[in-house]
Amino acid sequence: MSNKKNFVSRFAGKGYYIALILCAIAIGISGYLYYQNANDEPASMDHPSPTLDVLNPDPTMGTNDLRPVEPKPEPTTPPKKPLKFSRPLSGKLVMDYSMDCLCYNPTTRDWRTHDGMDFAAQAGTPVCASADGVVYTVYEDETMGKTVVIRHADGYVTTYASLDVNVKVAPGDQVTMGQTIGYVGHTALLETELGDHVHFAVTCNGKNVDPEDLFGKE
Repeated sequence: MSNKKNFVSRFAGKGYYIALILCAIAIGISGYLYYQNANDEPASMDHPSPTLDVLNPDPTMGTNDLRPVEPKPEPTTPPKKPLKFSRPLSGKLVMDYSMDCLCYNPTTRDWRTHDGMDFAAQAGTPVCASADGVVYTVYEDETMGKTVVIRHADGYVTTYASLDVNVKVAPGDQVTMGQTIGYVGHTALLETELGDHVHFAVTCNGKNVDPEDLFGKE
């Protein structure tokens, strides 16, 4: 009997502490469940996303602003100016460009096409580059004598033949319009009857061009 009383007495003394521990556990579980529920709430509750308006997709715009957006024009580069040409010298024209019909050659005494313009002038008269460019070649042609060929922008090439053997440029030289490249000579065997002169021809992308159409062009 005494043992039973001792057991009840010990249990009753510890009941306060047991109740305290159970309360602490209950508070902990309640706090944990509250924390979990708070974290499980949709993020949209804290930061609601704006509702998409079909009639007005952009909330910052009014319904009156719903109109097609014109594409921005792409930046354009200014048009390139055509290459400018000038006469290689101020001599007298003694034979004109003629690729559409035959013309009489007093040296060969026959009728043939003529791919350039022949300017007569006193031997030693300076001959100038007709446009800015780069000297492509300087050579002795069997029929047209001392010849200088200059390449220009846009596919243009100018040829100066029947020059004096004393030329002023070499292949690779940069030249500007009006710069002296040589002198009037009498070296074209195919045009000896024309006397001292320069044979001037122009091509563009390999096709013959009437030089007269280019002089003064801007």
